[in-house]
Amino acid sequence: MGGCCSHEVSVRGKVETEMDDKEYECDHENDESYERGGALVRLRGSSKFVSMHTQQGQKGVNQDAMTVWEGFTGEKDVIFCGVFDGHGPLGHKVSQFIRDNLPSKLSAAIEVSQQKTIKFYDANDAETASFDDGYDESNHMSLASWEGCFLKSFDEMDEHLAREINTDSYCSGCTAVTLIKQGDQLIVGNLGDSRAVLCTRDRDQLVAVQLTVDLKPEIPSETSRIVNCEGRVFAAEEEPDVYRIWMPDDDCPGLAMSRAFGDFCLKDYGLISVPDVFYRKITPQDQFVVLATDGIWDVLTNHEVVSIVASAPRRSIAAKLLVKRAVKAWRYKYPGSKVDDCAAICFFLNEQPVQSNSQSHMSRKNRQCSKNLHRSKTTRNEDTDTVDGKVGLEIDEEWKALGGFSRANSLSKLPRLARAMSKRQSSKYYSPR
Repeated sequence: MGGCCSHEVSVRGKVETEMDDKEYECDHENDESYERGGALVRLRGSSKFVSMHTQQGQKGVNQDAMTVWEGFTGEKDVIFCGVFDGHGPLGHKVSQFIRDNLPSKLSAAIEVSQQKTIKFYDANDAETASFDDGYDESNHMSLASWEGCFLKSFDEMDEHLAREINTDSYCSGCTAVTLIKQGDQLIVGNLGDSRAVLCTRDRDQLVAVQLTVDLKPEIPSETSRIVNCEGRVFAAEEEPDVYRIWMPDDDCPGLAMSRAFGDFCLKDYGLISVPDVFYRKITPQDQFVVLATDGIWDVLTNHEVVSIVASAPRRSIAAKLLVKRAVKAWRYKYPGSKVDDCAAICFFLNEQPVQSNSQSHMSRKNRQCSKNLHRSKTTRNEDTDTVDGKVGLEIDEEWKALGGFSRANSLSKLPRLARAMSKRQSSKYYSPR
């Protein structure tokens, strides 16, 4: 949302780097990890390549969840990262449920895809097989194979969640932004309005490259699908800039995203759980990727996030530093609003620390740097640097004018509990077993 939002980030043209050392001196005090399926599963803390942190907002229980699997699919060089943002009465339960179950489903789908590819190559001459058939020349899965794995696992995850729903979780759901790194490949699966941003280097500047599209109802292709399913998309008078999905005959629930796990009250009306899948081949200039919920992106631009992470004195505290700056930005930019939950994973792509220049300005070559990014379905965001594009002396008055502005919630209004599921939903999710 607009220019820099925190005194500690970039106010009046200055970038502050001072920190309270006591606040950050214990890098690993909240580490939480366990082993599962041959992988080290991390829920909090940091490792050689990962920094994680989340902080509860002022809206109630923290509905953000995150996880990192090192040794994903049983392979040492494969890492999975996921950040999940819940909403609704049981949004925290949904996000935790997705966090704990989606990685296993994705791993299983990848294993099946690899087995099919091996059988294909056993039956055909590898020299005549095309890239889209399965593996590329580096013995890595193709984009088509990766996309198929994400689509399959996300669909299975939503159906699994549907079997667990009750009257409270019927209108609860969560977003997901996930990443897999295998060798020099990055594959990102995105569902909803959380975001993944890459930091890469262009000569002496750090450049932010947005890897995902914020999937919101006002995107034309999303609007078309929703309307074709008899859902409605419009912004309420009290929130003219926030477009939401509404039921055909009732002004609820007013969901501020067009794709999500759960939210079964809207699954007949255009809301889907189909992820967008993005691919990037890592270059030597690529530094790190930040996965974060909208609590971060609502108050900090992509470039501000990249600059904050790059300026961290130690990788292990990068995510905590980012979250703390976002919280301060919320309080400064929207003093009359409740701070949102914030969660972030900083995933570093190499062993060498980022040689940051925190005052480097956003390069206009963002689009050129994103040419390595191949993706399917919807079009990328055109601008990845700022929303309002203003950083400097003038921002104080802009922020003061927003003093009483209340940030949008993901859900506007819950449907009446007496409303029953549609016949199609009932038959799909509650058929006798």
